[in-house]
Amino acid sequence: KTPLTDAVERAATELAYTDRPATVVLISDGLESCERDPCELARSLEQGGVGFTAHVVGFGLGADQDDTSLSCIAEETGGTYIQASNAEELKSAMSSVSTAVADTTPEPEPALPEVTVTGPGTAIGGSIIEVTWDPTAATGDFLTIVPAGTAAAEHGETQSVNEDKTVNFTVPADQGMYEIRYIHNDGKQVLGTDALEITKPEVVLTGPDMVLTGEDFTAGWSPSIHPDDFVTIVPAGAEAGTSTSYVTVRDKAEGTLGAPADAGLYELRYVLHVDKRTVATRPIEVTAPEITLNVPETALAGSKFPVGWTGTVNEQDYITVVPAGTDEGEFGHYIVVRDKTENQLQAAADTGMYEVRYVLREGNRTLASAPIEITAPEVTVTGPETAQTGSKFPVSWTGAVSGNDYVTIVPTGTDEGEFGNYIVVRDKTDGQLQAPAEPGMYEIRYVLREGNKTLATTPVEITEPEVTVDAPDTALAGEKFMVSWTGTVNSQDYINIVPTGTEEGKFGNYVTVRDDTEKALQAPAETGMYEVRYVLREGGKTLATDMIEITAPEVSVTAPDTALAGSAIRVSWTGTVSTQDYIAVVPTGSAEGEFGNYFSVRDKSEGDLRAPSDPGLYEIRYILREGSKTLASRPIEITEPEVTVSGPSEVRAGDTLKVSWTGAVDPGDYVALAPMGSGDDDFSNYFSIRTQTERDMTAPETPGLYELRYILREGGRVLARQPVEVLDADAALNSGAELTAPDTAAPGSTIEVGWTVEASSADQRITIAAADQAIFTWIEAVKIAGDPPVSLTLPDDPGIYELRFLDVSNQQVLARKVITVE
Repeated sequence: KTPLTDAVERAATELAYTDRPATVVLISDGLESCERDPCELARSLEQGGVGFTAHVVGFGLGADQDDTSLSCIAEETGGTYIQASNAEELKSAMSSVSTAVADTTPEPEPALPEVTVTGPGTAIGGSIIEVTWDPTAATGDFLTIVPAGTAAAEHGETQSVNEDKTVNFTVPADQGMYEIRYIHNDGKQVLGTDALEITKPEVVLTGPDMVLTGEDFTAGWSPSIHPDDFVTIVPAGAEAGTSTSYVTVRDKAEGTLGAPADAGLYELRYVLHVDKRTVATRPIEVTAPEITLNVPETALAGSKFPVGWTGTVNEQDYITVVPAGTDEGEFGHYIVVRDKTENQLQAAADTGMYEVRYVLREGNRTLASAPIEITAPEVTVTGPETAQTGSKFPVSWTGAVSGNDYVTIVPTGTDEGEFGNYIVVRDKTDGQLQAPAEPGMYEIRYVLREGNKTLATTPVEITEPEVTVDAPDTALAGEKFMVSWTGTVNSQDYINIVPTGTEEGKFGNYVTVRDDTEKALQAPAETGMYEVRYVLREGGKTLATDMIEITAPEVSVTAPDTALAGSAIRVSWTGTVSTQDYIAVVPTGSAEGEFGNYFSVRDKSEGDLRAPSDPGLYEIRYILREGSKTLASRPIEITEPEVTVSGPSEVRAGDTLKVSWTGAVDPGDYVALAPMGSGDDDFSNYFSIRTQTERDMTAPETPGLYELRYILREGGRVLARQPVEVLDADAALNSGAELTAPDTAAPGSTIEVGWTVEASSADQRITIAAADQAIFTWIEAVKIAGDPPVSLTLPDDPGIYELRFLDVSNQQVLARKVITVE
């Protein structure tokens, strides 16, 4: 027989074809005869292997034999199939296969490094140790701790390698010999180890021999093995893993535990975090505390009564009052004992037999109880037989139970627990109660805050008051008119004006009546028929009304046809309605209620209105403050002002320059010197023009291109500009000539001016001009006809001027010099 399929399978297995590349050479002189499919095996090896290849040589097969079962092994795995019929062909076939095998044999992988692993050598079971290694062989490698002799493929807790080459392990609790292993990421190759002996964890527990149920007590331990270990108290003999109250050891040597609620024998246990193993115990007895309660035999329903106690177990225990026989764990009103031995406890609202209980916070167990009878208090409440709707009327009471109880008024027969207007009794015996808005039969009730239980009642009839209100027959829209009334019910009631037929509870302009009998009321802006109403504050109910007609006022407004942008416009008006009305200027066609610049009319009949900054068609409006309604208007055209601003074209940094302007619009306008191209809101260097037409400025310290700007105060709009170049502080103002003259001189005096010039021409002159004057204009000029110096008479007006050497023939400024006349 020829079991070639089994042979190939066995060879592949021994070569570990699933873990690494494997090559098999099959030489067969026969076909598969053991009823297996070699082609199917070849496909399986190709799919499941890591680079599996089979080369096949068929030797001495008959011409009539089907060799498909041999050739498919090579074809399915990427190998070579060769037939040989004699020794020579077999030799040639073997040579070809050897070459193919050599070509596919992979380069051996580089050897993995040996890793040095360093641990502490010994460690207590369950403790944390630090492990280091060097070098790191590959990303994905990891470390583990296993018993000595454990197979390479097995591991316990693992820690992945990191850049620090340091990890922390919580070691097993069982004592014995272990290995710290560095394992390659294939999970099988151990690249380094270090021996570790784990010793038995031994802990000593300390604590009291006896504690009271529910009491907090201190337990100690030494040493702490792991920060997440814990100390617990459990019944003696409880199964391992049981825990109730516990404290985590962290980095401490002692902690606070709460004793159980049930008395008996218990034990303290130190439990390891690693496997919840108990490594130390200590017996402790939990005993029942002796608690006493001191309470009165009776207390009034809803009152606070005194309670005293002794034998406090825990400050978080509490005292509660419950009906006699209430189940354990139920509670009513309660107080926490804290560090006290007595306090006030709130009685229930219902009468009957109750228990006051001292309850252990731990387990809500009752440690002591005392009976108390809750009795009905004797309370009376008194009020008048009648009161007017909305008024305040006196009530009094006796037998107050709690300062938080209240006295309320409700319709007769109202359900228990419902309430209307009310007052809290506090420490008083009487007070003022607000009557409802609706007349009828009512009850005044004394209501216990605890449970909202009614303890006393008295009837009261609420009657309709007699109120009148009187207003004039007519009033102008928006004006204030006088209203009077009689029969005031409450000082918080109010007088209201609304359109005739307005729903109850709606209101417009109003005044509060207080202790007055007449007041001024603001009329609405809209004309028509209205009602003046006396309205009860309580419930917003109308008690009296009077009719009034609101008529349109006759108002006129006068102004000029035109005004300059930003200027003050003189406006006059007649027919003032309210001193709070105002005059406004808005673009023609603006919606009602819109306004621009404005002023209040007060008690005047004319005033100045600031014109807008943008030219165009506008309206001046008289606007009613009430409702912002326009009563009169007048058209006006706002025109563009003709403004100029002048100054020198050049100035040295830090020097003084004279600035002048024409066509000033408003004294509040200003002149600014700003960098060329900066925003129009650049006011880093500016002054207000006031009533002047010129003023000195100091040039900026930074050279560059600037511009003088005349800026309208209204809207900050620039109306005129003049470029100025600021030169370096030491820049030469000479170009082909130089002037010599005094820096200062008196007004009207004569000075001598000298010069030097590099070249002459037909017409050269020395001039004196204002600092901002155009170059080829002057106040006085002397034509040069001989040698220096020449005489010049200075202006009579003080100021800053400029001497200039002009080449008129060539239209050049050859030299300049500033002179101050003072």
